[in-house]
Formats: sequence, C-alpha cells, structure tokens
Amino acid sequence: MTLSMRTVLFSGLGLILLGIFSCEEKKKAETRPNILLIVADDLGYSDLGCFGSDIRTPNIDRLAAHGLRFSRFHTAPMCAPTRAMLLTGNNNHVAGMGNQSGVRPTSPMYGKQGYEGHLSDRIIPVPALLKESGYQTYMAGKWHLGKEIENGPKAKGFDRSYALLQGAANHFNNIGIEADDTLSTYREDGQPTEYPQGVYSTDVYTRKLMQFIKEGKDNAPDQPFFAFAAYTSPHWPLQVPDDYLDRYAGDYDMGYDSLRTLRFNSLKEAGIISQDLPLRPRLDQITPWDSLSNEDKRLEARKMELYAAMIDNLDYHVGQLLQFLKEEGLYENTLIVFMADNGAADEDFYNEEWSRDYIQSRYTNVLDSMGRASSFVSYGPQWAQTGTAPFDRFKGFATEGGISAPLILSGKGIPETGEIIHEYFTVLDLAPTFYELADVEYPGQSATKKTRPLLGNSILPYLQGSSATIHDENYGHGLIHRGHLFYRKGDWKLVQIGEVEEPKLMLFNVVTDPGETNDLAEGEKEKFDELVKEWKAYIKTHNIILPK
Repeated sequence: MTLSMRTVLFSGLGLILLGIFSCEEKKKAETRPNILLIVADDLGYSDLGCFGSDIRTPNIDRLAAHGLRFSRFHTAPMCAPTRAMLLTGNNNHVAGMGNQSGVRPTSPMYGKQGYEGHLSDRIIPVPALLKESGYQTYMAGKWHLGKEIENGPKAKGFDRSYALLQGAANHFNNIGIEADDTLSTYREDGQPTEYPQGVYSTDVYTRKLMQFIKEGKDNAPDQPFFAFAAYTSPHWPLQVPDDYLDRYAGDYDMGYDSLRTLRFNSLKEAGIISQDLPLRPRLDQITPWDSLSNEDKRLEARKMELYAAMIDNLDYHVGQLLQFLKEEGLYENTLIVFMADNGAADEDFYNEEWSRDYIQSRYTNVLDSMGRASSFVSYGPQWAQTGTAPFDRFKGFATEGGISAPLILSGKGIPETGEIIHEYFTVLDLAPTFYELADVEYPGQSATKKTRPLLGNSILPYLQGSSATIHDENYGHGLIHRGHLFYRKGDWKLVQIGEVEEPKLMLFNVVTDPGETNDLAEGEKEKFDELVKEWKAYIKTHNIILPK
C-alpha cells in the first residue's frame, strides 16, 4: 500500500478514532463502529472470485472491490487453534487449544496447561472485553472451543448465541460425524436447543444472526455490536440445497490438474501472487488426473461441483446479511471482516480407516446421492491442492498451504479502492485491531495475575500511514500442532512436517519462495541457527510441550 493510499485511509479511520477520543460516553457508543466478523470454514486460498477463482462469489467480490484484500494473511493450520487465536489475540497454547479439540486421557499432554481443549483462564476473550466496554455481542455457527456450558459462547462473553459445539456437522440435521459423538450438539444462549431438521446450516446461522442484531438494535439502538458469523460452509460433508446441486454441472470435467494451473494463473492475473512464481509440482500421493478411469473422473468432478456450489451458496447468504445491515441502517457504521480459518481441507472421513465404518453405515456416496443430506462427501487432497495452488500442501500442515488464507476488510473506515495489501498479517492481529477501533484497553476489568498480554499488533497504524509495516523484521510468531510447526520472523520461516519418520526443521524465505521449494537450512546456516534459538525461547515463553 502506498503512503498516499494509507493517508486516504487515515482520513476514514481517523474520523472514527477522533470521534471515539473526543466524545462523552453516549456519543462514543454512537460513533464506535459495529464489527461483523465472517469466517468461512476450510475455504481455500483461491476459492473466491476476487482471489482468482472460477466460483461465482459476487457479494464477497463486491466487499473486496469496495475494500481491501490481504494476500499474506496467516492463520493456524486447523479450525480450533485458529478460532482460539482469533478470539483472544494470543498463541493457541496460551489460549488453551494446543491441540484440535483437546487431547485424550491417554495422551501425555492430558491435563497439561495449553491443552485444555477450551479457552483458558490466561486470556480475555474478544466478546467478553467488548461486552464489558458497551458492545452487544452475538455469534451464530461453529464454536469448537469447548462443549461444557462454562466453556461455551455465553460464558465467554456472547450476549446471544446459536452454536454448534462440535467442529463439523451434517448441514441439514443433527446426525453426528464420529462414532463417539453420534449427535451434533447445539445451544442457544447457553441452553440446549434443537436443530431445525431439513434446513440448511448456512441459512440457519444467517437468520439467527440477523435476528440477534435486529433485536439488539430495537432494544438498545445506541449500542454498537460485535457479530461473529461462524459458518460451517464449505467444510465437509459437501452438501447443498436441491437448487444448488447442479449449478456447476460439468464445470470441472477438466480435472484437478488443469484447474490447479488455471487457478494459479488467475491468481497472477488478479495481482494476488507474483508474476514470476513457478507452480509447485503435484504432490506425489496424488494420482494424475489422466491416470483415472472415466468413472473415477466423474466422481471426482462431482466432488468439486458440490464444493463450488457450497461456496456459491455461502456467498448468497453473505449477501443476505449485508443487505439486512443496509435495510436496518447499520451498514455504513459497520467494519466487515471476511476470512477463512485455515487452508483448503484434505481430510476424507468417509474413507479414513478410523472413521469409515461409522460414516459409511450412515451415509452413501453413490453418484446420485452426492451432495444430499444422505451423503458424506469430501473432496480430498487432490482438490485441496488446487485451492492452495501457489503453496505447499493444505489444512493440517504448517506449510503455507495450511496457514495462508484469504482475508477482506470492507465497510466503515476502509477506502473503496479494491487494493491488494501484501503485508504479513496474522489472525493474532485482529483482536488488537478490534480493541483499538472500539477504544478498549486490554485486558480490562476481568484481568487476573494469570492473564497474558496480546501477541498481535493492531493494523491501524499501518493503515493510517504512521507505520511502514504491520510487523517489523524483529517480530517472531510460531506454533506447533500435531507435530507440524512453524516459526516466522520477517521473510524467514522455520517449518517442520510432522507426519514423517524423522521430522526435520527446514528454512524458507517465504516471500521469494512462498511454495517452500528450496530448503535453505544449510545454505543460510546463520539465519537458521538464529530462528532455531528464537523458536526454543518461544516454546519456553508460551509453555509449549513438544511431542516425543
């Protein structure tokens, strides 16, 4: 972003901040922006039209055209750790999610700090602090941060909530997806509630969130709101309403190899990635498209048709939500954040050894049923690698394909330029940004001696032009999850892939080599040793337990 553009942006955001700091309490409540946080579950880096996709996302694209896109936004490699970091501004271990959904009693990490499986007592959640400062707080959708009432949305600061407690669910009913969790659990405002059978999840969550915002506005029109739309789309199982089943029929008969090349080139044309980047080779475990039988090609193409239809449907509901804000006179004072929670998903529970007996006893994936409530389709690593075209791998890995995600800022105070921002920006930076916009001092009145400081930076100084970067070259950030780890400082990144017999640390310059193709651990020994030393200190500071 140029200095002049950031000066223009300051004139928008500066008006908010000047209003905040110069007015009395009631006036401050009127001028502080609403915040709408929209999270798409497992959306790939290149799955939006404004990020070079073939999928039709006109409403999200309009947000980008009248806002800012971030090409180097980074998350955790899986859902729950990202959500913990998003709602706390802290490391996933500090926040209590050192492992997705906690750990079993047989694990050596069971009962250890950092592996609670819910938000810890070492952080102050975003909704709790904003609520304390006068915001109304709402969420609808996926929680995945603790099933117990004391760890649910209501206990963590949401005034109103309609929450799926697990990490995924059937999109039309409450049939669970795991043998030890046979029914999906929903709570509304902390109380058990029934899922409306036969209604599509994205529709349910959108309507609930609009209901909460409407009722809040009617009851307290001067209060700003923080609303979290935690969609489960396009997370598997890939299911869509009947009128979406054939919207992309035939569009992916070209196969995943060709689509991956098209997506890669479209990202370049859109200005998201550099023109001189090479396309990484296909992963060895993925069968070349031309080697598949005609029957397998049809089944594979159908998976991608359904995935695209889910995103198309998600875009429609984002449009419904935005139109509602306009009709209620709330849009002009609302900052909108749209993001994905990690890289594209490669899991395939229907065929994985540990889950397939349970899943296949309840669902069928014959061609005619695919996409309906009776099917349980995932699109697998072959299509996930397409969604993360510039990068290595996908969800679950600490490589760029697992932690690079699309993010859009639009609405209140954001210039309507459609500009692409190439600054390094992480999920940890959103909480501090929200607090600065809301004129809130962390950690607030609920702090204890256990409360840890924020690890992210507000992006407002960068957007206002008072800082040349969001993070300077000395900022270090990392995590480990299921043996996959990264530690990043400036342009440099340590990476470990945990699913090999002898995992090793690698070093990449992820600005010049975002595909992580050239390990520089030997060639840049001084830089490698520097980051290893910092990573070890980071582990100690944040009480991270390394797997043995």
